[in-house]
Amino acid sequence: MDPVGVAAAAPPEAGPGPAWQSKCPWGAPKPTSISCSLADVMSEQLAKELQLEEENAAFPEVVAVAEGPFITGENIDTSSDLMLAQMLQMEFDREYDAQLRREEKKFNGDSKVSISFENYRKVHPFDSDSSEDEVDWQDTRHDPYRADKPTTTPKKGFIGKGKDITTKHDEVVCGRKNTARMENFAPEFQVGDGIGMDLKLSNQVFNALKQHAYSEERRSARLHEKKEHSTAEKAVDPKTRLLLYKMVNAGMLETITGCISTGKESVVFHAYGGKSTNEDDKVIPPECAIKVFKTTLNEFKNRDKYIKDDYRFKDRFSKLNPRKIIRMWAEKEMHNLTRMQNAGIPCPQVVILKKHVLVMSFIGQDQVPAPKLKDVKLSSEDMKKAYYQILNMMQRLYKECSLVHADLSEYNMLWHDGKVWLIDVSQSVEPTHPHGLEFLFRDCRNVSQFFQKGGVTEALNERELFNAVSDLNIAADNEVDFQAEIEALEKVNEDHVQKHGKKVSAFPSDGDPPIYDE
Repeated sequence: MDPVGVAAAAPPEAGPGPAWQSKCPWGAPKPTSISCSLADVMSEQLAKELQLEEENAAFPEVVAVAEGPFITGENIDTSSDLMLAQMLQMEFDREYDAQLRREEKKFNGDSKVSISFENYRKVHPFDSDSSEDEVDWQDTRHDPYRADKPTTTPKKGFIGKGKDITTKHDEVVCGRKNTARMENFAPEFQVGDGIGMDLKLSNQVFNALKQHAYSEERRSARLHEKKEHSTAEKAVDPKTRLLLYKMVNAGMLETITGCISTGKESVVFHAYGGKSTNEDDKVIPPECAIKVFKTTLNEFKNRDKYIKDDYRFKDRFSKLNPRKIIRMWAEKEMHNLTRMQNAGIPCPQVVILKKHVLVMSFIGQDQVPAPKLKDVKLSSEDMKKAYYQILNMMQRLYKECSLVHADLSEYNMLWHDGKVWLIDVSQSVEPTHPHGLEFLFRDCRNVSQFFQKGGVTEALNERELFNAVSDLNIAADNEVDFQAEIEALEKVNEDHVQKHGKKVSAFPSDGDPPIYDE
């Protein structure tokens, strides 16, 4: 095809240009671009227009700003360095904001919860970079769920004039202020979206909620404190743990292996003994039992009868300070075990007492505690041997130690090395205790019933065993009269103690039991 003929057939408005672009036999003709000279190509104005067209194609939302006086106006004095700096800064901010919007859109994707980069944008008063359809409350600096600052009331006490006057006692104003002040409650107290609902709380309701929130906060604090300062079923509180750490660090204990027994009033741990301390150079056994008395106080509410009438602790007993009772309970067991050890009765050896933690010798071997008498199966000979051992220990405990176990049963007796060991003597009292003889009769009943069921024909009944241990020789045909005699003796002994003082509770040096005169 002749290029000259094609150019001649082209319409005159097409202007100069290659002839083969004006007509194409294989498709629709394409729009022709206006050619320009070399001088026009080098023109600065043409370069700005081309740049503006590219920006409009890439960012159509900033067309209005791009056409502002800062960019396209011909009346700008470009000789001013300040003006040029402002123009360059504006262009940089727009590019930065555009990049930030792309990053935000890429980061959020199709998520229902979007994250806004609004705080990082270069916002200018001329910039309207987002339409109203794209604006969401999460993209703004205003949070509708944030409590507005209550308007301050002037010193004169009212706002406005005439009919529009509003005082500080206005019901609506006070209601909104109370709703905003609910945000100051504890985080655990759920107040809801009262501001969004324009909730108006009266002073009476607000004060009631405030008092309830304060009560709940104190209650949660008490529960947390109780949990932190009390021993759990098989754990210890931080203070007890610190006491155990000190024993290990001092070398008294080598290591604490774990829990071996739990009860209503204490938790017992096994430990390996360390070196002896400087205190009295007491020899520490290879294996120790650590008895930690529980500080929950639940099991000690009905235990005060064992200690408040004991002359050794009567002056120090205070029902208003139950934590002191627990320490006295541990001290009471230490003194009772010391008496039994001096009398030669098989029992754990006391190592040391630290507050409510009592360290004793371990009855058992290789971390395996000795079985209780109720759990071990003994032959008839061993059962008879155990019975006479217990009878002898009860007599020596009563006469030589001046003690009544007060909770003697097959649960508090261990079988180890072919003999019976007594444990758990924290509740033991002296016979001169107002309920001492009553506790002794109960111990005799438990022992008699256990061995009679075990097939020991030589076992005495509870009344005969009581007389054999106490040497009181109370004669009664039935149990009711026997207990009546015991109560009468306790009454006489209590009056005698109150009249002559606590020294009468001490036994004579020959080991005879106290004399009960009618």
